[in-house]
Amino acid sequence: MADKSKLPSRHVSSGPERAPHRSYYYAMGLTEEEIARPFVGIASAGNDSAPCNTLLDEQADACRIGVNEAGGMPRRFNTITVTDGIAMGHQGMKSSLVSREVIADSVELSVRGHCYDALVGFAGCDKSLPGMMMAMLRLNVPSVFVYGGSILPGRHHGKDVTVVDVFEAVGAHAAGSCPLQELIALEKVACPGHGACGGQFTANTMACVAEAIGLSLPNSNMAPAPHESREAYAIAAGRAVMNALEIGLRPRDICTREAFENAARVVAATGGSTNAALHLPAMAAEAGIAFDLFDVAEIFKSTPYIADLKPGGKYVAKDMHAAGGIYMLMKTLLANDLLNGDCMTITGRTLAENLDEIRWNPDQDVIYDVKSPLSPTGGVVGLRGSLAPDGAIVKVAGLEHVTFTGPARVFECEEDCFAAVETRAYEEGEVLIIRYEGPKGGPGMREMLSTTAALYGQGMGDKVALITDGRFSGATRGFCIGHVGPEAAEGGPIGLVENGDIISIDADTGTIDLHVDEAELEARRGRWIARQTDYQSGALWKYAQGVGSARTGACTHPGAKAETHVYADI
Repeated sequence: MADKSKLPSRHVSSGPERAPHRSYYYAMGLTEEEIARPFVGIASAGNDSAPCNTLLDEQADACRIGVNEAGGMPRRFNTITVTDGIAMGHQGMKSSLVSREVIADSVELSVRGHCYDALVGFAGCDKSLPGMMMAMLRLNVPSVFVYGGSILPGRHHGKDVTVVDVFEAVGAHAAGSCPLQELIALEKVACPGHGACGGQFTANTMACVAEAIGLSLPNSNMAPAPHESREAYAIAAGRAVMNALEIGLRPRDICTREAFENAARVVAATGGSTNAALHLPAMAAEAGIAFDLFDVAEIFKSTPYIADLKPGGKYVAKDMHAAGGIYMLMKTLLANDLLNGDCMTITGRTLAENLDEIRWNPDQDVIYDVKSPLSPTGGVVGLRGSLAPDGAIVKVAGLEHVTFTGPARVFECEEDCFAAVETRAYEEGEVLIIRYEGPKGGPGMREMLSTTAALYGQGMGDKVALITDGRFSGATRGFCIGHVGPEAAEGGPIGLVENGDIISIDADTGTIDLHVDEAELEARRGRWIARQTDYQSGALWKYAQGVGSARTGACTHPGAKAETHVYADI
């Protein structure tokens, strides 16, 4: 029988006064011995909404085996997801980033309400990954994160394809270069089964973050969802969380400032999603660490791009896994002093100790040695200037040119811009502005994959630039700048841009400037009127009232810096 004198579950399972509580556990078939064990919450984002999530419950149930074997009492519960590929391109995308907060909040509330002693989280689609890790850092009970795995690529005309090919084919169809039957044939084969999007989009980027930051078991996250090894990883996670509970290893012991720097380094080295620059600050806030967009961008500046992954490169997650996984990539980063090897991981060993077991694989061409990178600086770049005093971000992986200057064409929402793209109502060389799509102004900070993919499908991905106070999908490619702050709804400069204004972007120097003199901008500020959204009730309204800036992660509460107690110590 475990000593529960300092564990949260004592409040629901120990002593005569908890007899009513124990009666519920007996009702579920538990024995006296099982009730006396530590309680381990197993949070699953599993559902039938999309293939990203369809195997998560099965994996979460396998985790019970590891928890039981190690002497714990597993208690599974579920949370929501909003799947970006389905929410994309319409009003549903406003729910996506908001779901990150709902996931974190719901996991927190379930763990608090039932007094769980430890947590294993299973997630598959974009926002469920940071949402689950935010809850772990907030609660600070021993925790392990498990990614459900990526989808295998589809095959079309002898080539590997992903859902991004379908989005881009929509643009090609609108431009008259993709027949409807070709589009239909592609959509039927692009996603051949279970798992999250296969390229280095947001889900796989955050799966890499989970390993780099130490919350996931080594080389566990890149294995595709259909692989049998996923069950073994789930069982191992159950054992690992019990080991962490035994030695008192908590998420905030693992996720230090140095660990966040490691995670940002891996994002840039893999040409990962710009959304990581939103999620890393939000996760850091849960641990009481100040780590904003500019901190992330500073690390990006000195990181070589070394993983040839889609959308900027050739390969998908299954290829990364076969080449040696994230630990293979981190092996060369550490060997070249680009990682802090002293950071603790969920294994109870440091990152350097884990990496000692990895041997460099020279017989692969997915992961490049740091000494011979794809490009000397990272695949993601932070920007700052008169158009974005609070910063912006762009993915440059795969781009041939990283500077752009042109006249603005302004749109007040994504739908208007998409309609213009569909009808080619724009000119080569223009800078398309989509505003009032920020965290407050959307509300919800939509991704713009439908629009950017359509541009790319029309062959215009590098012939126009697109700037927004909203976000871009990790699958976006082309000269696309997001997270512009302050956002238009807060009266930021992006809200003052007029058609024809000249804007320049330089990803080499990290600048983004609006070439309008200050006197004219001041006059425009005097005429500016705050816009009211259509969302004046419900979850989106609540989100807009409290959400902070993209620079600091679009958080909705003060984080650990305002804590007076930590749940793990109740």
